[in-house]
Amino acid sequence: MNCKYFGECGSCTLHNFSYEEQLNHKIQREKERFKAFTTSDFDIIKSNDSHFRNRAEFRIWKNFDEHNNPTLSYAMNDFNKKALEIDSCEIIYNDIDLLMPQLLDAIQNSDELKNRLFAVEFLSSTTQDMLVTLIYHRKLDEAWELAARLLEKSLAIKVIGRARKQKIVLSQDYIQEELTINKDPFYFEYKEGGFTQPNTGVNIQMIEWVLNHMDAKEDLCELYCGGGNFTIPLSKKFNKVLATEISKTSIKSAKRNCELNNINNIDFIRMSAEEFVDALNEVREFNRLKEINLKEYHFSTIFVDPPRAGLDDLTRKLVCDYEQIIYISCNPETLARDLEHITQSHTVEHFALFDQFAYTQHIECGVILKLK
Repeated sequence: MNCKYFGECGSCTLHNFSYEEQLNHKIQREKERFKAFTTSDFDIIKSNDSHFRNRAEFRIWKNFDEHNNPTLSYAMNDFNKKALEIDSCEIIYNDIDLLMPQLLDAIQNSDELKNRLFAVEFLSSTTQDMLVTLIYHRKLDEAWELAARLLEKSLAIKVIGRARKQKIVLSQDYIQEELTINKDPFYFEYKEGGFTQPNTGVNIQMIEWVLNHMDAKEDLCELYCGGGNFTIPLSKKFNKVLATEISKTSIKSAKRNCELNNINNIDFIRMSAEEFVDALNEVREFNRLKEINLKEYHFSTIFVDPPRAGLDDLTRKLVCDYEQIIYISCNPETLARDLEHITQSHTVEHFALFDQFAYTQHIECGVILKLK
């Protein structure tokens, strides 16, 4: 990757490696970590080596002249946690990279837009839909809104203003995305502030990897479903799907994404994994389940994509009751801990590494296990 800030910007921690070298470094590390669970070769899902990230956040840095007039620039932390002024970024989508100087020039020329501006967030899609969130350390008023509407129109973007206890949406607070997965189109709306996979190319390959390696029969149970990123494509392969998620925003997005794809075999429930375990074991009754009869489901597969903390004790025990377990992990350390328990009853059939965050130490994993 040809980035002029490589080695200075603290975002890319593996700056002294080529793309293939940094990937091989992570592969060897994870082979050592998981050698007790599988001796098979990993399936390796590579990222593009540049312009792969569909979202970004930059601080706004201000330099003042002798008349106290500010000149704005974007900034990231360097390796000493100090501000590094930048004017481009090689890991973000080309659309974002091209917009960055145009946006900054427009803000620089508007007293209302630059006044106490603290940070800028970008969210983009493969359909060239662009959402920009401007974050302030002041209350936003009608004058700001007027200036922001002019900005939105002139750059053909969607603009949101945020300040303490304020969120001003000028047109829409989401972008539209179309993913082609195994040659089939799927449609999504990604909400500002909601969770989205940051590397669209790898995300598509992750979903395809699951679809191409799992056994699909009867019904699917999914925990930590988010906005339906995996749920919706996988639903095409199962009779019925029951998916849980604790975030109200994500559940709302998941239901909307079902509508966009004309899918009607998924029930989404807003509850934590721990609550769902209690519901399945009839420990507690939940009003959220009053229209759902859990006994009508015939689950053959459970799909989990937990946060970095991995599975809690009850959920770790629950997944072992299923014939097939699909585990997507954003933290290899907690995955290894969970596999210590799960592999007592299940065998690892397939294992993949997903390089979502190229040039960093981070890598994600996918494991498909079958009951022994």
